Amino acid sequence: MSKVPLTARGAQKLRDELHELKSVARPKVIEAIAEARAHGDLKENAEYHAAREQQGFIEGRIAEIEGKLGNAQIIDVSTLNAQGKVVFGATVELMEQESGEEVTYQIVGEDEADIKQGMISVSSPIARALIGKEEGDVAQVQAPGGLKEYEILAVRYE
Repeated sequence: MSKVPLTARGAQKLRDELHELKSVARPKVIEAIAEARAHGDLKENAEYHAAREQQGFIEGRIAEIEGKLGNAQIIDVSTLNAQGKVVFGATVELMEQESGEEVTYQIVGEDEADIKQGMISVSSPIARALIGKEEGDVAQVQAPGGLKEYEILAVRYE
């Protein structure tokens, strides 16, 4: 399996979620299963079946996170020396040429992407257009609404 890029912040969020699942959620659902078992007949016990289903979700998420962390290539953006170029993990301030609208994006791994927080996937069209460019360059992005041009105002490594 190939390595998946992940920012140091994204890896820490996954580790925190994993810790929460293992130390809080898992023991809580095990306790709920034990309590439901004590109520008797398991065939018609909705609490038992709901707790078992919840346990399945928790165990599945734990396995998913462990797999992601195991296949992650963790990149600490603050230690990169990219000489002003747009690279994975960089935060880029852009101005859309036609409208003059300014936006800021951080280029992150697919699992971390969240457009509402300004985090775009490294495999998105806009990120692919930006990679390798520098401050002052213009990137052309083929969007569903046509060709868009973005001027790179600033590149930061945070």
